[in-house]
Amino acid sequence: MDQIQQLSSGLDTIWVVLTAAMILLMEGGFALLEAGFVRQKNAVSIIMKVFVDIAFGALIFYFIGFALMYGKDAGGIIGTSGFFMGGDLTHIALNISHETYWLFQCAFVIAVISIVSGAVAERINFRAYILYTIAMTGLIYPIAGHWVWSVGGWLGKLGMVDFAGSAVIHALGGFSALAAAVIIGPRIGKFSANGTANIVPPSNLPLASVGAFILWFGWFGFNSGSTLSATNTSIGHIAVTTMLAAAAGCATCILFTMLRYRKADPPMVINGALAGLVGITAGCAFVSDIAAIFIGAVCGIAMVYATEMLEARQIDDPVGAFPVHGISGSIGTLAVGLFAQPDAIREGTAGLFYGGGFGLLGVQALGLVTVCIWGFALTWGVMKLINLIVPLRVSSDEELVGLDVGIHGVPAYSQEDGFLDLEQLKKG
Repeated sequence: MDQIQQLSSGLDTIWVVLTAAMILLMEGGFALLEAGFVRQKNAVSIIMKVFVDIAFGALIFYFIGFALMYGKDAGGIIGTSGFFMGGDLTHIALNISHETYWLFQCAFVIAVISIVSGAVAERINFRAYILYTIAMTGLIYPIAGHWVWSVGGWLGKLGMVDFAGSAVIHALGGFSALAAAVIIGPRIGKFSANGTANIVPPSNLPLASVGAFILWFGWFGFNSGSTLSATNTSIGHIAVTTMLAAAAGCATCILFTMLRYRKADPPMVINGALAGLVGITAGCAFVSDIAAIFIGAVCGIAMVYATEMLEARQIDDPVGAFPVHGISGSIGTLAVGLFAQPDAIREGTAGLFYGGGFGLLGVQALGLVTVCIWGFALTWGVMKLINLIVPLRVSSDEELVGLDVGIHGVPAYSQEDGFLDLEQLKKG
């Protein structure tokens, strides 16, 4: 029996580490996607922020974030043990080690902060971004996560369901991104004097497309890996609903933009696939294939309208972080309360359309509103505080020159030929 248990634990450990690595690879997707969406003069800046996400995010989550999120519960609000992965963590009863579990959750926290980085692209002060990353990974996300996912969290005890994070990761990150975009203001020249939005052409759509494909790939680790078990029989179903929702979001955006703009809009199509992925993340284990297609399609259309809404209100979100993550994450969270199949979550529960009544939907709505307000309000307050320490935004000269040269001192692409030693070439 001990050998069987060891084998089971070993398989689960391999599964969780591999899927955590898939999620970490998504940072490459974020880097390529955002670098392709922004102007060429700010590509290095995007890459540097992704390095901040990974490096500072991992360290801060190890020092304090994991403890606040998954430590021993205090009043359903906050964790109190697990700082530096020490102290009492016996309440986390899994078939994998606590270190393995930390690695998987670390990949999640890095994804959260990467959502915000796109919304403030091309104008945030690098030092200010480092401080915000510390706040998000050490405070904002861990506390919200504790409410939903920890043993004893108050929203989890009420029955809120968020399998892989449509609310805790994406809606939280999306509404935090919205607050950041509003408080930092639009890029110079994004909006005309009469309020109309000027088009800022992406610097490299093929690069952005490759980034989207990497994110799509990583999402199978994001969702299927959340089983935390290599032998969970729902892994296949989770992968299928993930694929179908992404395809539906993408296909819907192709058709919808053809009708609305008379052309299939490439950035919208890219974000449509991501919107479908975000939308299915909460319910991927609990909804049917058909429901997954419907969720993805609705998220794709909602993302387009949300993008237009931001521009109408002169809110500058260069990569569509809020429409993709905030709006689609909200839809996906509520969709669980509508489409959860009977007993898929736990015995006696079902979504509204399966005869479960309004109970689950009400809890989902309460949890969603709470998490979104928390993310928006804390980001607003933290950024106001950061602005008292260092300027939140770069100078106008740095912004016009580009953050790559203005902040980091190097362009993304060299405009000069390399030096060649002609005499050495002749001798060779």
